[in-house]
Amino acid sequence: MAQVTLGIIQQGCTADLAQNLRQTETAIREAARRGAQVICLQELYRSLYFAQTEAVENFSLAETVPGPSFKQMAQLAKELGVVLIVPIFEKRMEGVYHNAVLVIDADGAVLGTYRKMHIPDDPGFYEKYYFAPGDLGFPVFKTRYGKIGVLICWDQWYPEAARLLALQGAQILFYPTAIGFSKSDQPVYQRQREAWITIQRAHAIANGVFVAAANRVGVEGQLHFWGSSFVSDPFGALLAQASDTQPDILIQSCDLDLIEKTRQLWPFLRDRRIDAYQPILARVIDA
Repeated sequence: MAQVTLGIIQQGCTADLAQNLRQTETAIREAARRGAQVICLQELYRSLYFAQTEAVENFSLAETVPGPSFKQMAQLAKELGVVLIVPIFEKRMEGVYHNAVLVIDADGAVLGTYRKMHIPDDPGFYEKYYFAPGDLGFPVFKTRYGKIGVLICWDQWYPEAARLLALQGAQILFYPTAIGFSKSDQPVYQRQREAWITIQRAHAIANGVFVAAANRVGVEGQLHFWGSSFVSDPFGALLAQASDTQPDILIQSCDLDLIEKTRQLWPFLRDRRIDAYQPILARVIDA
């Protein structure tokens, strides 16, 4: 398909899991009503962002696959004929958990799972306590409406991940996200937010792909989530952007033919010196 319409859902969350799930279903239905064909939810959409602290009771938020929320989402995808990108706190087995995403095709079938590869450990983002790093690599999913790749939040900062997806034929990169600032970051928060947007637009440019980020919004504990969900085209132009303070549903049509046109003008993939990149596999290159 040359044209595909994206739906990017930006929400605030509460401690009530059932309420979060209800509001998400309502938003998905609204996005589909407005023409969205591929709909992306924000990272860990079912709960508050619990990784602000290290607390063993938070492991009770995890669910196995297939779990109850997954079944609901699969039924919804089939009913509406949409592709859903559904983040989950995955319980793989007792004591092993992942920050993951399920990609559900428009017939309700699960195309596969992506497990977050880059796991942060910073004040307010203690994810290494909860999540094992991903072990499924960087898969591309061939959906009814196009080839997509999914990366999660901290993955946003790594050009290697975006490049690997583009080389496998991904046309759109989705980034479910939970990112914001703490009170101590207030003086520089706008610079952080702009850097976050800029690096993802750069991934779009460097790889000649569309990029879509779905962030949460609102205040949870010590974190102020800055929303600003957006869609970028392969030239890095912002096609749509959400509020930095309010819930929103972005609906954006993307012309996939623009990928080839962009790469013809900027043949970055053609001119890669793959014979010279072996040193990048080292942690540090000693002088």
